[in-house]
Amino acid sequence: MAARRTPLPSSRSVRIGITQMACGEDPVANLDRQVALAERAMKGGARIVCTQELFRSQYFCQVEDHRFFGLAETIPGPSTEALSAVARKHGAVVVASLFEKRAAGLYHNTAVIIEADGSILGIYRKMHIPDDPLFYEKFYFTPGDTGFRAWKTSQGTIGVLICWDQWFPEGARLTALQGAEILFYPTAIGWHPKERKQYGKAQHDSWELIQRSHAVANGCYVCVPNRTGHERILNAKGKPVDKDGIQFWGQSCVASPDGQIVKRAAVDREQMMLVDCDLSQVEFSRTHWPFLRDRRIDAYGDLTRRFAD
Repeated sequence: MAARRTPLPSSRSVRIGITQMACGEDPVANLDRQVALAERAMKGGARIVCTQELFRSQYFCQVEDHRFFGLAETIPGPSTEALSAVARKHGAVVVASLFEKRAAGLYHNTAVIIEADGSILGIYRKMHIPDDPLFYEKFYFTPGDTGFRAWKTSQGTIGVLICWDQWFPEGARLTALQGAEILFYPTAIGWHPKERKQYGKAQHDSWELIQRSHAVANGCYVCVPNRTGHERILNAKGKPVDKDGIQFWGQSCVASPDGQIVKRAAVDREQMMLVDCDLSQVEFSRTHWPFLRDRRIDAYGDLTRRFAD
């Protein structure tokens, strides 16, 4: 009599499209290019498409300048209308990163989740707001008040966080605990050109490593679209605010639940990347490496303290 074998989990695959591009000064042109990239991905079979962070403009946070609040838009607004139309046309989910004007004087760095029928399923407002040289986001963005969220879309359960959030294991964990099978991180990260020779490889390796770590620790896919291009923000007189600007490093990537990079985009060119994610591997990973089972939730109270001294 043949020995009984444990059946392998059945495949449940969803094709992901992530896009990276360089952005110019014209928001309408940037939106048009993003819509075109999203449509290309959907025509290639993508059922979920995610944009890079703040795709509608250059990364204006290189400078503190009140002019740039004029780039913000409401939700719903022009970008959601355009992306909802293409989502509905092709029956695909879209994750879009926008500069949200919530009210006069109240702005957020926000991701919108658009269902395959074109409806807005929800929003996530960036929780962790950085303030570093050429990344002056605290001037523009109010910290998010949505909490960490997962959404049951028609294509799978997804979680969405944004850029600086990706360095914090707490956000990834809290999102995964709500059942997220895929974590999306719309991103805008790059090198200060003068630092690239000395620190560039280590900076990029650290960035990619933390995404892979989230995938392993939570047994899920992690998808990270990043922008590319060398951006120098101009002041009101048309002069560069910083002569070096930021050289965005592209290399959008997808990590599988075992932490392997499934696919990585180029450094310096626009790209639309398609990756098939087998969601049955989430269950496989979480049962073979049962980190969620073995968590000691009774011992983690100090995580809510700034510093446990």
